[in-house]
Amino acid sequence: PPPVRGVFRADRRARAAYAGGAGIFRMLPAAVCVPVGCEDVAAIVHWAAAHRVSLVPRGAGSAMGGGNVGEGIILDLTGLPRRLEVDPARRIARTAASVPLAELDREAGKAGLRLPPDPSSSAWATAGGAVATNAAGARSVRYGSVRRWVQSVEMVTADGETTELRRGVRGTASALRRFEEEAAPLIRSASEEISARFPRTRKNSSGYALDAYLASGDPLDLVIGSEGTLGVVTAVEWRLDPVPPCRGGLRIALESPDSPAAAVQSLLRFDPSAVELLDRTFLGPVGEGGPEAVLLVEVERETPEEVKAAVAAAAKAVRHLAAAVDTGLTPDATQRLWAIRHAASPILAGLPEERRSLQVIEDACVPVDRMSEYVRAVRERASARSVPVVIFGHAGDGHVHVNLLPRVTAEGWEADISLLLEEVTDEVVRLGGTPSGEHGDGRLRAGLLQRVYGGEITSLFQRVKRAFDPLGILNPGIILPTGEPP
Repeated sequence: PPPVRGVFRADRRARAAYAGGAGIFRMLPAAVCVPVGCEDVAAIVHWAAAHRVSLVPRGAGSAMGGGNVGEGIILDLTGLPRRLEVDPARRIARTAASVPLAELDREAGKAGLRLPPDPSSSAWATAGGAVATNAAGARSVRYGSVRRWVQSVEMVTADGETTELRRGVRGTASALRRFEEEAAPLIRSASEEISARFPRTRKNSSGYALDAYLASGDPLDLVIGSEGTLGVVTAVEWRLDPVPPCRGGLRIALESPDSPAAAVQSLLRFDPSAVELLDRTFLGPVGEGGPEAVLLVEVERETPEEVKAAVAAAAKAVRHLAAAVDTGLTPDATQRLWAIRHAASPILAGLPEERRSLQVIEDACVPVDRMSEYVRAVRERASARSVPVVIFGHAGDGHVHVNLLPRVTAEGWEADISLLLEEVTDEVVRLGGTPSGEHGDGRLRAGLLQRVYGGEITSLFQRVKRAFDPLGILNPGIILPTGEPP
């Protein structure tokens, strides 16, 4: 075994416990390591490089795309000490990668602060995992994804060096020097192609963020969203934001399948903090059939008067599209309007034995004005293959989640799901979208990037990976396919 403190097990029971995550993939790892300090992470990376063994960095295992499972050694970072420090005066926090986001928010909340991105999995999703996928959530329409809020990370490189990547500071680690020599000049010379080929969406967690790197010049922006393929993040420094004191909301029932995109475009003028979509495929199973869709809107302001004015203006702007508009002017009233948002989870968890809820085409983001077109395409493609779907998502960003509900006792159901993924990906590309808005590519979407970005950009992704990880030991098959069937 490698020379590390903490747990190292290669027995079948331990390996089986880490064979799955929140997504559809099941892969039995070679072993499991739970290091208890950053120096232990560095030690196992050194050992893995010497023995040409792959490592799979993992937090809570809540990522959907399969980036948290693999045939190498699972590197479970939840054993790192849960260091959490909040500096209210500077509005920053420093956390170990192992700290759940909800724990960070509780501590920051004591000073009236928060980390604005709010993934629905924040109760268990870790800081390291959020950085790995460039996570987001419902409030990304106003506050963006995690990338905007990361000031620096502590990272163990594929060479086993511990380094800090900080905004505006040039790093000296071997991996960073290789990147500056071998990849950075190629990225800069391809700036026009990057601008032309990257999705024109409000958020994107697919591929390596070459566009964000060009804008900032910080390799940190490539590490954010890299799913443990460029280094192992062990600590994060976050920027925090004051919690707005007043909150209100709307629930808007829409009669036409074309209305959601138009309604969202009207609502964005009022700077909402969240705009969520519940499609009729979601509403029917929870007993709310009737509307074609429901939009749930949250507004945050400094005073009750500002909330009242914003809610009234937003309601007026969408009234011509709506069958009904309900409003709330307090946090409690808004929470009641939003209660339906979580109504589908118990139903999906209680499906009959012959059906499964699968997250396969589950994270696409398209330009807001094409969102209704995308939802219609998903419905039609799934219906043609007799696969029920549940559609919901972060409408303010054109970001749509889909749960497929195939009958797994039917002959050929796997082929139908694979073809559905191919067909819907074609629609995403046609609409100028990305296959992943906030969950990352993982294994699930690695094979789609050539189609989304083209050969030149995909080649740049490969150069970035080789510069940071020449031996390919960090999460192989994630973001960039290895050529092996998943």
